[in-house]
This record gives sequence, structure tokens and C-alpha cells, in this order.
Amino acid sequence: MSGASTDLRGSSAFAAFARRAGARLRAVLPDRAGLATMGRSPRKDLLAGLTVAIVALPLALGFGVASGAGAEAGLATAVVAGALAAFFGGSNLQVSGPTGAMTVVLVPIVHRFGTEGVLTVGLMAGVLLVAAALGGAGRFMAYVPAPVVEGFTLGIAAVIGLQQVPAALGVKASGAQNVVVTAWDAVKDFAHAPHPASLALAGGVALVMLAGARLRPGIPFSLLAVVAATLVTSLAGLHVATIGHLPAGLPAPSLGFLHVGDVPQLATAALAVAALAALESLMSATAADAMSVSERHDSDRELFGQGIANLVAPLFGGVAATGAIARTAVNVRSGAASRLAALVHAAVLAVVVFAAAPLVSGIPLAALAGVLIATAIRMVEVASVRALARSGRGEAAVLALTAAATLAFDLVTAVIVGLLVAGALALRQVARSAALTRVALHEGLAPADHHGEEQALLADHIVAYRIDGPVFFAGAHRFLLELAETSDVKAVILRLSRVSAIDATGALVLGDAIAKLERRGILVLVSGVREEHLKTLDALGVLDTLHAEQRVFEATPQAIAYARSHLGGELPAATGKGR
Repeated sequence: MSGASTDLRGSSAFAAFARRAGARLRAVLPDRAGLATMGRSPRKDLLAGLTVAIVALPLALGFGVASGAGAEAGLATAVVAGALAAFFGGSNLQVSGPTGAMTVVLVPIVHRFGTEGVLTVGLMAGVLLVAAALGGAGRFMAYVPAPVVEGFTLGIAAVIGLQQVPAALGVKASGAQNVVVTAWDAVKDFAHAPHPASLALAGGVALVMLAGARLRPGIPFSLLAVVAATLVTSLAGLHVATIGHLPAGLPAPSLGFLHVGDVPQLATAALAVAALAALESLMSATAADAMSVSERHDSDRELFGQGIANLVAPLFGGVAATGAIARTAVNVRSGAASRLAALVHAAVLAVVVFAAAPLVSGIPLAALAGVLIATAIRMVEVASVRALARSGRGEAAVLALTAAATLAFDLVTAVIVGLLVAGALALRQVARSAALTRVALHEGLAPADHHGEEQALLADHIVAYRIDGPVFFAGAHRFLLELAETSDVKAVILRLSRVSAIDATGALVLGDAIAKLERRGILVLVSGVREEHLKTLDALGVLDTLHAEQRVFEATPQAIAYARSHLGGELPAATGKGR
């Protein structure tokens, strides 16, 4: 019978788990209402999707080349990941594909493990993103501080720009691990053997993009500049490096790239890719919400969509993808009304892959370098950086350290450094907000009929201290040790109703201060302890002695009355309900 009961309980627990898992999966899968929006404004979506595809084509090629996986990998990512993230994602306006931030992470992986390692990392990152979505991790991404976001965006922009220096100068990259070293090596090589044609192409494309964005932001100057650079290269017979042979169509799905033996070594890289994909995608979706009137994305569903996209894209030779802020902004500004626009963008790029590969293969690498340099410059929101720098030295330090760590190490290290510094500064600020104040005995209480001399006499024997703010490890020692130095009184009343939070360290320090006062013969009374704080204090035995002697009171007047009675005073009882 016992065995049957155990089996029954086990089967019930499994059934409950299956129900919860099924409900969680349904919560992140596309719903009928979301998909129905694709039919509300098809003409606007078609036009917006075509516009985004024109903008995305040179970026997909450039980021594919910059990642080390090749232009075809960038296009495959834009097509496959762009379509799947649009269908399964949590934003109606998000456009996904290869991005500059992801390129920064992928380059070291290519150097160490080759293209196959990048594809394996993308697949692993997809699994992590799906798990994060099912675990409801989307809500936590909102807690990344603005200086950290701006700092690593600034760092990413610098890394992307420095990565393009060899191609822009027409020299071979040295392969150094640090982009600053790679760029410096390229400058030295260029000085020994200049390639003015490459520099002119890169500079011209970047200049056209930057100037055009200011004058006519609605025109896809990136594509126009790349087409012009390709024509000039061909007609003038310039000897510059081009993309080269680009296979028509997507490769057949394959798992042949998997590096099973390298999975443990790739785990850290996969975690970095997943974290970056989550952060950048949710930032982009939030930006899309801000630019629209009524759209609101679902964070967990967006993570799920990015996870599916990154699971499938490597099977077709694609690299890791994220939501792309620049392309999403173009999508919104072009009038997109639903996720149909992003699907159209992927379909148009698929046509390019299958029908125009020979034309794309002649694009100069220097022209793509110019596109990415201009993109890196436009990534930096100068007004936002300046505003954060002026808002306080702490915010400026977090921004600068995050950007510097991005250049010196990698994005994950940079974000960790930024979060640690931002957390330390926040703790410091919160700790400083806590205060211990000696207050008049009857401050904040209802008026009582006491004569002045009686009040003075009472104050000579009894003092009251009010603790405001959090009592926790970062600041408790600073002010509670001052309390222990109180002298020349017979009783101390601690008013705790304004304590906002208390942790174990704060509770223990408070207990030490009370014990020191009592060892000197001073009567300690406590009033106004909140129920949630009382649990912490009682769990650590801080108020055990005071509870035993009934010296913990709900209101301050009761504590005053107890002190007067205990000290043998003859003053009339205080009244009032204040704490």
C-alpha cells in the first residue's frame, strides 16, 4: 500500500510539473492575437520591409565579413534568424540579424576555434536563450543600469571601428587578440606600403553615409554608397580586395559543424553570446516600444524567439543573431505595423541570396569597412553620453570603465565590471541615506500636558534616537557604533518605525550597540519595530533580552511611560499614538 501511495504521489507531482511546463511553453509561443496583427496594414508592412532590407543588405554582408565567418554567413543569418525571430519573438516591430556587438564577441571565437566553433557557439547560445525564456528571465534585463548600457555601447562602437581599420587601409589584419593592437599594426603596415584606393573607398562610403543621414535620413545611403564604390572599382580597374565568390542560395541544413569535444571550452563563449543576444534584443525591443504609440513587447517571448533563431541559423551556416537597434528603428520609422515587415525584410534578402550572389561578390571589402565605420560612429548617442557624464562622477566612472573594459577585454567582462562598480556606488549611496538622529523625547507625538522643567528633567535622564533608512551591511557600523558611545543618561529609547530595511549584519550590529549600552547600566527600550523587521531581529536573538523584560513597545509613548516608571520619576504619563 505504501509503495502504491508513493507511486501515486510521484505521478501527481509529475503531472503538476508537466502542467506548469506546458503553461510556460504556451506563454512564450506566438499567440493568435499577435499573429492576427499581420493582416491589419499589409501595404505599410511591405514597404517598410523592403526599406529595411535595403538598409540591412550591406550591414549583413559587412558584419558577416567582420565576424570572420564570411559574407554568406551574414546573409544566411539575416534571412533565417530574421524570419524566425520575427515570427516567434515578442515584439511586433523588432528586426533581427547579425550585429556589430555580436561581431565583437565572435571574432575571438573564429580565431581560436574556426568558423565551425562560431556555429557551435550559436547553437549553444540558442539553447540557453530558450531556457532563459522558459525560466522567465526576461524581466531581469530591465535592471541593467543606463551607464553600463551606454558604456558598453560606446565600447562596442570603438571596437567595431578599430576592427575595420585593416580593411579600410587595404592591409591584412595581423590577427592580434586586441583590436587596438590590430589597428595599430595595420597603420604601421599601411605606412610602409600605402593603399590609397582602399582608404579612399572606405572614407568615401563612410562620409556619404554620415552626411546623407543628416540631410536625408529616409534614403538608404549605405546601399547607394556601396553600389557606387563597386561600380568605381570595376570601371576604374582598381586592385582592391572584394568579397569574392558567394554561393547562390543557402546551404542544406547540417549538423556537421558541431564540435562536441570542444563544448566545455565553448561554454563560456556561448554564455557570453546568449547574454549579449538577450541584452541587445531586449534593448532594441524597448526602443521600438518607445518609438511607437501603443506597442509593448513581451520580454520572455522575445528571448524565446531569439533562442529559436539562434538554434536554427547555424544549421544553414549562419552566425549568432540579435535584435538590431538600427534596423528596428528604420522599420518603425518606415511605418511598419506588425511583424510582417520583418518577415518581408528576410524574404527580400533571401531573393538576393538566391538571385544576386554574383553581383554581391564584387563588392570591395573597403566599402563594407566604410559602412561599418559609419555605423559605429552613429551608434554613439553623444547627447546621452554627455548627459550621463554630467549627471555625476559615479555615473561617468561606470560609463568610462565599462567602455574601457570592452576595449581591453571583452563584452561580458565589461558588463560585469560595469555592474559591479554601479552596484558598489549604489550601495554607497543607499548606505549614506541611513541616519541616526537624536530627537526630542516627544517629537512627532501628540501634545502632552507637561511643564517645561519636568520635560527638562526627563530629558536629563532619558534620550530618544530615531533610525531612518536601511540598516544593512554597507552602512550599519557607521552610525550604530555612534549609538554605543551614548553617555550620561539612564535610558535610551530606539525609535525604529522609519527603518526601511534591515539585514543580518545590520541586526547584529544593532544588537552589539544595545549590549554595550546595557553593560554600562543604561536601560534600552525599543519602539515601533515593523513586523517584517521583527522576524530578522528575533531570528538572530537581537531582542531576546528586551522581549523577556517586556521592553519592546508598539509605540513610543509606552516606552516613555515605562522608562519613567522604571526610573521612579513622578512626571505625568505621556499620551499619543505616534511611533
